[in-house]
Amino acid sequence: MSRYVKPYGDTLDDGKVQLSFTLPMDWSEAADEAARRLVVAMGFGDVTVAEGRSIASGFSFFVVYASTPASVDLAALAAPAARVATLTMEQIDALIRESVRRKIRVAGACIGTDAHTVGIDAILNMKGYRGDYGLERYKEFETFNLGSQVSIERLVEFVKEERIDAILVSQVVTQKGSDVQNFTALGELLEAEGLRDRVLLIAGGPRMTNLLANELGYDAGFGRGTLPSEVAAFIATRSAERRTVRQ
Repeated sequence: MSRYVKPYGDTLDDGKVQLSFTLPMDWSEAADEAARRLVVAMGFGDVTVAEGRSIASGFSFFVVYASTPASVDLAALAAPAARVATLTMEQIDALIRESVRRKIRVAGACIGTDAHTVGIDAILNMKGYRGDYGLERYKEFETFNLGSQVSIERLVEFVKEERIDAILVSQVVTQKGSDVQNFTALGELLEAEGLRDRVLLIAGGPRMTNLLANELGYDAGFGRGTLPSEVAAFIATRSAERRTVRQ
């Protein structure tokens, strides 16, 4: 039987949601009413403008409470995560030694004009994240952190020169779909250079999902809250599977 779920606010299945947005108009009571009518036009009911204020000349910001009649059928969802079985650092190193039989070379970079390195650093740097050590601490990974604002062309050239096995790319900036454009461009350039089939391509960022990454042709996608060991386990497991297939 299908399991339908709706947003929850005060009571189960009441469909309560909170929306926030900006309108290009000076704030007034008429602006509040414009915001309310806009949300009604979106299909919401029981609409209340909880907050409306000026944020700049000709612009107003609104917080609106409303109810949605929509629900989602959980039985129809197909969005598998990239996370594999939980493995310790020792187990991951052992898997690589026994199955891959050499160190796995991993390169990480924030691509495009993005200067946000927190995510890449958390995964690669020895200190890691939330007490979970980064890939630099593993004995069987050889890591290269290229930092921020790395061009697609420079990254692909590095992958070719250093014979990289796995690429971790991150982008936080998403204005006008710049993240999707850059992720797509990287995949296409790797394909054009004949490198795509021999590397694991992994995307990351606070709004990244494994489903989106797969749609972009990547091997995996990791979003907010990802631990270094989860990425390490994926790379080790998938690399071992690839070696088995090629033998």
